Amino acid sequence: MASGFVGRGVCMMSNSWRDKQHPNLINFIATFLAANSYRLNFLSVSPDFIFNNGGTSVAFIFETNWDTEKEAAVFSRVNTLKRQFKHLYVVVVVSTGEQIESFNQSYFKYGMELGCPTFVPVCDPEMGFEKIVKIAHARGVCKQQDIITTMRNERAQAVQCMDAFLRVLTSIPGIDSHDANALAQAIGSIEAIAKASKEFILENTDLSTEKAERILRFFRDPQYYLSPKIN
Repeated sequence: MASGFVGRGVCMMSNSWRDKQHPNLINFIATFLAANSYRLNFLSVSPDFIFNNGGTSVAFIFETNWDTEKEAAVFSRVNTLKRQFKHLYVVVVVSTGEQIESFNQSYFKYGMELGCPTFVPVCDPEMGFEKIVKIAHARGVCKQQDIITTMRNERAQAVQCMDAFLRVLTSIPGIDSHDANALAQAIGSIEAIAKASKEFILENTDLSTEKAERILRFFRDPQYYLSPKIN
């Protein structure tokens, strides 16, 4: 039953949708979700399903048997929900040639924009629900990858900022990388160090009095940092 991926998310099923389905389908869904580490909740929600996986929510309309007589209601609902949910998919079971033709005609009749939302025709309800879970999982993975990429970028920026910080402080005569790291941990930013008193530097770091005085002169005495240094 497991599909080869692990969800570890939450699936919210509409009470009204559940009540219209055959018990065998509901049992299949519950078993499939459990096998893929999804928790199933029954709620009064507008879509038929909402998945929360990896920090993103994905909504689904699930038509388990395409009915031409109900096409107007289906597309009206689609237009309503696509304004409410950023990620909305419509899964439609079309098991006969007549249903496929009817669905295709209706899609263009009601002026659907390609991919807004995405429609997923399938042959049977079980296949339809497997598609739903795969889509929700893929969306969650994309979200997690975006978060990881953002964290990596932020970490790289932090490293670059720290490098610049160390270059500024070690440009002060007599201040080495150990001193710079001590100042960073105890005081923080360049701005905070520039405003710190000699007493504060001595109390919170292992720097000598001479080094604390050099730091004060560097940030507060233009003649000091503009004049040439002879080491």
